Amino acid sequence: MADIVITSTAVLAASNAERDNGIAGETLVAGKPIYLASTTNRWMLADSNSATAEARQPKAVALNGASVGQPVSFQKSGDITIGATLVAGTAYYLSDTPGGICALADVGSGEYVVLIGIAKSTSVLQLSFQYPGVAL
Repeated sequence: MADIVITSTAVLAASNAERDNGIAGETLVAGKPIYLASTTNRWMLADSNSATAEARQPKAVALNGASVGQPVSFQKSGDITIGATLVAGTAYYLSDTPGGICALADVGSGEYVVLIGIAKSTSVLQLSFQYPGVAL
């Protein structure tokens, strides 16, 4: 198994979603985990094997696509239709592909374990960002 394949046009926040807005620091696509870069105050793609600890700690999932300097809406918690086929009851993690989401079996050696959420159904992910700071 590899990263889940997200159809960005199918990403939708549920009614229980905590949402916010910011400015993109790089090209973002809906459905990708993002973090806020403290030096620029802009949202960037999170990455489980980044040399920068901050980049390994996603805070939200992008709800729309945005280029550098453009506004981006994002979801911090709640349920999200992620635009991919999930396995209900399965936990999903940040991958070593910037902005990627994968199953635990695909988190490789040297990557940090970062929970994104647990699938409530084959299409809905309940966001639960957890970063224990542990690498495999």
